Amino acid sequence: MALDADRLRVKLKKHQAFIWIKRKVDESAAMAVKRLDLPGVGLTEENRRYYPQENLAAHVLGFTGIDSQGLDGVELTFDSYLRGRPGGIIVEYDAQGQEIPNATQRYAPPIEGQNVYLTIDMVIQQIAERELDKVLVDTQAQAATIIVMQPYSGEILALANRPDYNPNNFADYSPKLWRDIAISNAYEPGSTFKVITTAAALGEHVVTLEDRFFDPGSVEVQGRTIHCWKAGGHGSQSFLEVVKNSCNVGFVNVGLRLGAEAFYRYINKFGFGRPTNIDLPGEARGIVLDETKVTPINIATMAIGQSIAVTPIQLLTAVAAVANGGELLRPQIVREVRDKSGTVIRAFRPDLVARVLDAQTAETEKGILEKVVEEGTGKNTFIEGLRIAGKTGTAQKVGEGGYVPGKYVASFVGFAPADKPVIAMIVIIDEPVGPYYGGVIAAPVFRALAQDILQYLKVTPQPESAAAEEQAHVVVPGVINFLVADAVNELQKAGLGSRIEESGARVTDQVPKPGSLVPPGSKIMLYTLTPRYSTGEVTVPDLTGLNLREAADILAELGLSIDPSGTGEKAVRQEALPGSKVLPGTVITVYFE
Repeated sequence: MALDADRLRVKLKKHQAFIWIKRKVDESAAMAVKRLDLPGVGLTEENRRYYPQENLAAHVLGFTGIDSQGLDGVELTFDSYLRGRPGGIIVEYDAQGQEIPNATQRYAPPIEGQNVYLTIDMVIQQIAERELDKVLVDTQAQAATIIVMQPYSGEILALANRPDYNPNNFADYSPKLWRDIAISNAYEPGSTFKVITTAAALGEHVVTLEDRFFDPGSVEVQGRTIHCWKAGGHGSQSFLEVVKNSCNVGFVNVGLRLGAEAFYRYINKFGFGRPTNIDLPGEARGIVLDETKVTPINIATMAIGQSIAVTPIQLLTAVAAVANGGELLRPQIVREVRDKSGTVIRAFRPDLVARVLDAQTAETEKGILEKVVEEGTGKNTFIEGLRIAGKTGTAQKVGEGGYVPGKYVASFVGFAPADKPVIAMIVIIDEPVGPYYGGVIAAPVFRALAQDILQYLKVTPQPESAAAEEQAHVVVPGVINFLVADAVNELQKAGLGSRIEESGARVTDQVPKPGSLVPPGSKIMLYTLTPRYSTGEVTVPDLTGLNLREAADILAELGLSIDPSGTGEKAVRQEALPGSKVLPGTVITVYFE
């Protein structure tokens, strides 16, 4: 506990009844001071906020100051609920500052703070952060963001950024890392914004899916040439093909058909240029050009996601409105606030901002975005048996002198299942090294997220074909964490064979993945030693109260194995402890009673 001797000397010479020498010291330092038994020097206990999950959801939680006052994140926005009120004794003094004998004293008891319950699902948050860690390793990107939302309620199930920090010792990190880039950073969205252009064009009935557009490779607007990403162009296409192929020339023409008034009506309705009012501090408004000053070239470039800046939370909220049938909802990070007795003192319900599309238009666009994944630029997101809708994006970054050569933002935004969405998600990768197209590096991340999150949410993949074709394929059951003999038996029940790789006792991975569609009799590769994930540590979840299958499924999502002990129905304890960090592939012993 190093202290500056000169500063300490100045402190001790002050004419005060009480001064702090140092606050929030650790236990070893406190015991050392106590052993010295210095006259006039004592210790007092103080409360201190502790974050047992360390970096997990750091940008959501934020952190507190030395007096436990909220300084960032939910800690700041809900500080008045969390902090409570200290107690005290009110004493009367005379004009000379002397306590009046036998005067009335009044005791004000302390009031405890309330409990704030977030919408964040810890398992989904862990899955998102695991994927972000892999992204930084695989792409060497400067930063990355993932947000997962429930589209019918606006609840944020996961919000994660990289790089991040540990709120237990936030002062050890650069303040730049405290910044919640998911809500505070505006960027040119590129082709993901074509979701909004499509919605406006369909909503205003300026195009039909069968309308034809010709793309020679470029188009000139007010003397500026806008190129399509495909050299030589796409030729003649329907509007559906324009969206599937993310054709810049086609979207420029659609934007010009819309015109400034109609296009801006949808830009404003979808919430761009203003905060979403999520309950987190530091939200940016984004940047939208003044409608009275826009020119045709501005409309042309905005139609392809340039000349406009959005935040990740703005874009996801807008796309979620397409997913839920046309209702723009305020994104919510807090579900409810309860007092110490458990009574709900503030509950949060879906908060409708505006209806931005009629149900039929939203349904039409959902079908288009599903085709983007099935046949277009989003094919790397496709999961057999699951209907996924979305849009890729690749945007060159803008600097003070214009577009910066070699610096890109890759992204994918979408929802699943496409017909009845339970999640809407956005993946943003900032300044990747090497491949930078959204369809190449962001789409596979979305795919991995969707596969694991939907499995965790018990969304079962369904064949899309007719009944006869459904009978010709089998849905692969999940057998990760099963004993090998049990896994083989489970596959046999489904009419599938197996091939065992390595010599472990339990299955650690399988190919094809759970939920895949395969012909009857297919052999499933079962790996028994190789961990599912090979980079970064994993936070161990709390399994208390779960049955064996539920515990095994959650651990499997995180790349961990289970060693069950006991014959009971519910998990009562575990090794390693909840919140601890372990390597992928670690075996967690879970005791059932």
